[in-house]
Amino acid sequence: MVTSKSAMTEWRSYWFLPLVAALGYATSVLHVYSLGPFIEPLQQEFGWSRAQISSGLTIASIVSALFCIPIGILVDRVGPRRIGLMGILLMCASVALLSTATGTKTNWLLLWVGTAIGTLWVQATVWTSAVTSRFESSRGLALAITLSGAAISATLFPLIATWLIGEYGWRVAFRGLSGLWCLFVFPFLFLCFHSAHEEGKKQTTAASQAPKKVLKGLTLSEGLRSPALYKLLMASGLFSFTAIGIVVHFVPILTDRGAEPLAAAGIASLVGIFSIIGRLGTGFLLDRFRAHLIGATAFLIPLLGCSLLLLDGSNPVYQAVAAAIFGLTLGSEVDVIAYLAAKYFGLKNFGALYGSLVMALSLGTAFGPLVAGAVFDHYNSYALFLQLTMFLMGLSAIALFSLGSTPSADGSEAVAH
Repeated sequence: MVTSKSAMTEWRSYWFLPLVAALGYATSVLHVYSLGPFIEPLQQEFGWSRAQISSGLTIASIVSALFCIPIGILVDRVGPRRIGLMGILLMCASVALLSTATGTKTNWLLLWVGTAIGTLWVQATVWTSAVTSRFESSRGLALAITLSGAAISATLFPLIATWLIGEYGWRVAFRGLSGLWCLFVFPFLFLCFHSAHEEGKKQTTAASQAPKKVLKGLTLSEGLRSPALYKLLMASGLFSFTAIGIVVHFVPILTDRGAEPLAAAGIASLVGIFSIIGRLGTGFLLDRFRAHLIGATAFLIPLLGCSLLLLDGSNPVYQAVAAAIFGLTLGSEVDVIAYLAAKYFGLKNFGALYGSLVMALSLGTAFGPLVAGAVFDHYNSYALFLQLTMFLMGLSAIALFSLGSTPSADGSEAVAH
């Protein structure tokens, strides 16, 4: 077992890194968690279906998925700092450009191709690579804080977007949301976002106080032959397909049941709030118990949330409880996948191998909201998608249950995990 003293040393030296990485990761899902409030205004102005609106997110996620592994390899080669800083600017600019939509389908999809290019440089691999390079003894908690960026997005972006839309219209909302976020985040990342990758590229001397850190782990070919990789791919893809599909459409799900837009956004913000609780709780548990069991259990609890919405989706209490449940699970998902990837594959080629899992997450994100929108357009109800979510979440949990105890590809002991 790793001593608590080692964990304390890591936090004393690098306490700021997971915090600023969380802001970077929040930027990577700016377009995902803010889209819900824009669905109805876009429908009203252009007469589009919900599937058509969601297709933009599909395009962005597919393009992002195609380049996840190459970007991961690039992170391994040049380090995450330069990629992340450039990515913040590109991502915020691309989301702001969505405000220029003309109402034609081609224009809408081209704008989302631009957003896809922005997402490439702020994907989870960038932020988790930096944090895993600094934290080993307390990696679970450090990753939990980093990936709480998604909770920040899920909490703030729907509320800010809804307010901006109500006050200034959807075009100003796209520009205002992305512009304010960029002005807030970029200075923190510029000052504080540094990883061990940069140290490894510096010339070390006898007087150096920070010698080059050797990153251990599997080769790329070994990782690609690992059965664990494909189980994690299955769990990642199915989870994001269902969870992101529900979260993107959560505001419309509630407004269709009679909730006022701002009230629906307030309930949807519970997803973000409880995502923080789920993420930090998961990080605490990952450092102490078997990670695959923690993840499988977390992937099962959305079945209760779906059941509540199917039973009486117009009940405000059921809506709030369902939002809390989805938040708890959403808070655990990427943490579990990133933690298991680091334990199974190590850090030597973490960017590339974890990039393949981010690809699965991106593909799930690409098609989940699209299918949810298409289901509503066809049946005028989200009930079938909620039922599908229950089935696929169960398969994800089975995939994680079947992993077994994790090895120590990163060189740390695996007894407790």
